[in-house]
Amino acid sequence: MSSMPHPTTVATPLVIPGSRAVFWLVGTALIALAVYYFIGVDQGAISVFGNDTHIHEFVHDGRHFLGFPCH
Repeated sequence: MSSMPHPTTVATPLVIPGSRAVFWLVGTALIALAVYYFIGVDQGAISVFGNDTHIHEFVHDGRHFLGFPCH
């Protein structure tokens, strides 16, 4: 049997410029706030869409599963 050395790999960090990092951070925060609003805050009657309850009914069971009251 011949003894072959095992190849070693070195992880190289991913470097993102500061301007792109800020873009991704702000974008992710805005999407997270929108998701939080539609799942946790939108009540249908006080919706930003008026008296439309379609979004409320769409996420209704998920709201209860996550512990948000809605009645």
